[in-house]
Amino acid sequence: MKIYEMKVAPNPRRVRMFLAEKGILDQVEFVELNLQKGENLTPEFSAMNPMKKVPVLELDDGRHIAETMAICRYFEELHPEPALLGRDPFEKAQVEQWLRWIELYFFMPTGMCFQHSSGYFKDRMTPIAEWGAECRKQAEGFFRFLDRHLEGREFIVGDSFSAADINALCTIDFNKVNSLRIDPEQTHLKAWYDRISSRPSARA
Repeated sequence: MKIYEMKVAPNPRRVRMFLAEKGILDQVEFVELNLQKGENLTPEFSAMNPMKKVPVLELDDGRHIAETMAICRYFEELHPEPALLGRDPFEKAQVEQWLRWIELYFFMPTGMCFQHSSGYFKDRMTPIAEWGAECRKQAEGFFRFLDRHLEGREFIVGDSFSAADINALCTIDFNKVNSLRIDPEQTHLKAWYDRISSRPSARA
């Protein structure tokens, strides 16, 4: 199997952490693409993923799976332990709830802030500075939301590590490109961040 990625990008990192927690990182070959040079815009890559985004998983039989959580779901089904998408019906629903919240209200504003404030992709989009500033405010708000939620909690969902922790950590780390970091007063979030960052998978 191959995963097409750009290692420094946040979505591929989410998959790498997921595979590392499963202990199967070495079962996949990683193919590096340069997104700024447009290596994801070629006809060959578009045939694998018409959305032209990374990561993309290529199976041994030539089929492809795009989208971060779809790839993670595939590996969760193949390797159920340790469970990273929930262990029982309620926990699975809770993980899904948090994955949606993190995706919609944290990761997307983070990405939009970067794209519309940095000019990184100005050759293929029209940055709107006001939208970048608004998305920055939304991301800042989620930092505060997470801090309140994590008071008295070791993990985001229940009593075990899950993909919700992976996605939140990767989003927080990527926010460095937006010059956004955990506020010193956000002590619950900082304690959680230090715990999760110390896991070997965070360095995958």
